[in-house]
Amino acid sequence: MTRKPAPAARIVGWLSSGILQAVLLLVGVLWLIPTLGLFVSSLRTPVDISDSGWWTVFTHPSQITLSDYINLFHDQGMMQSLVNTVLITVPATLGVVVLASLAAYAFAWIDFPGRDWLFVAVIGLLVVPVQVALIPVAKMYKYTHLFGSITGVVLFHIGFGLPFAIFLLRNFFAGIPRELLEAARMEGGSEWVIFRKVIVPLGMPAIASLTIFQFLWVWNDMLVALVFSDTNTQPLTVELQGQMRQFGSNIDILAPGAFLSLVIPLIVFFSFQRYFVQGLMAGSMKG
Repeated sequence: MTRKPAPAARIVGWLSSGILQAVLLLVGVLWLIPTLGLFVSSLRTPVDISDSGWWTVFTHPSQITLSDYINLFHDQGMMQSLVNTVLITVPATLGVVVLASLAAYAFAWIDFPGRDWLFVAVIGLLVVPVQVALIPVAKMYKYTHLFGSITGVVLFHIGFGLPFAIFLLRNFFAGIPRELLEAARMEGGSEWVIFRKVIVPLGMPAIASLTIFQFLWVWNDMLVALVFSDTNTQPLTVELQGQMRQFGSNIDILAPGAFLSLVIPLIVFFSFQRYFVQGLMAGSMKG
């Protein structure tokens, strides 16, 4: 027979839970205030932005207008940079996820000569900073005519995203019960069939988590794009950085552009949130 906790213990537990929830709520509100301010500023005219704070929109809702977004969608430089960002982020994310999934399956479940030493080398690449490779890769891109191209930026992101991706997925795939793979092999399934019908469905939480990490890293990157892209291939982060130099005269473009750059990663995160949480919980359970 289970013993009920004492009234004092229940009160302490309720207070602790209430305080924790209040703290988390406060942190969430504080985190959202800059985002809310940016969103409201993107709906105000430059004159209103210079005359008063963004919070005045709650007492003067007539300030809200879509003219800034209309100006944004008519700005050729911003729209081209948005397209470039998509052309960089999507292939770089898919390339890392696909290649890392295949490599992680091989490291986890296929026995081949030098597997462990090769995996140690992959782990060693995790400590190599991006800055170390900028100059050597830039020289290589110069001779291969990839400098200033979207392809060059994508390949750089794939190359530096693979070590962490392989490490993450390999550890998750290795936790899949061996009996499932042996049963699939006894049924005559090839390695490709096992990977596609067993590993991928069971590893979807980890794959989704990796997709979020890679997408956010590439979408928000400015260093790599600033080095390897030019005026025709630069993404949104570089375009916004250039727009900041004229801050004040182009706030009607900068505010909605910054909010657009923020909201798209949030949409991607919340779209994969269920799998992301499953991946974190699975990782904690294995730990």
